[in-house]
Amino acid sequence: MSMYDDVEKILYSKESIQKRLQAVAKEMNALYSDADLPLLICNLKGAFMFLADLVRYLDFRHELDFIETSSYGAGTASSGDVRFLLDVGESITDRNVIIVEDIVDSGVTLSCILERFEARHARSVRVAALLNKPSRREIEVPIDFCGFVVPNEFVIGYGLDYDQQYRNLPFIGVLKPAVYQGS
Repeated sequence: MSMYDDVEKILYSKESIQKRLQAVAKEMNALYSDADLPLLICNLKGAFMFLADLVRYLDFRHELDFIETSSYGAGTASSGDVRFLLDVGESITDRNVIIVEDIVDSGVTLSCILERFEARHARSVRVAALLNKPSRREIEVPIDFCGFVVPNEFVIGYGLDYDQQYRNLPFIGVLKPAVYQGS
């Protein structure tokens, strides 16, 4: 049985993702210049594909760094307990920071990240999210650059996972409930 058999439906094809990333990059290119030298901070592991493709469309100089947070474990809903498994290696004091997220769901993780970075005196902190799922929002958080708004379904692919699997799917799809409900 192939991992493709676990996909209920495809929401966004590889081609539609690339087209949307070009549009997001155009928005970012209009806002930033080489002089700003923003620091793009990718939240691992889910946002790595989004970051890798997005930066190919950026026209301005920038730097990259990474964080890793965890609030899901092997489940399909956030536990609400956000842990920082990896923190930035660069100082963000007086820097323009762009947090690169795979999906903003409850808002809990992103809220913790924003609080942490604002306490470190970043000049500005903006959010680039591949996916926005407002129907699950518990804490309102800003999303400055958004790829797609998704329905309240468990999405996988293009970096997003279920129990560390399905990240390599070239599209964003919905996981069949039977997979995560143990049927």
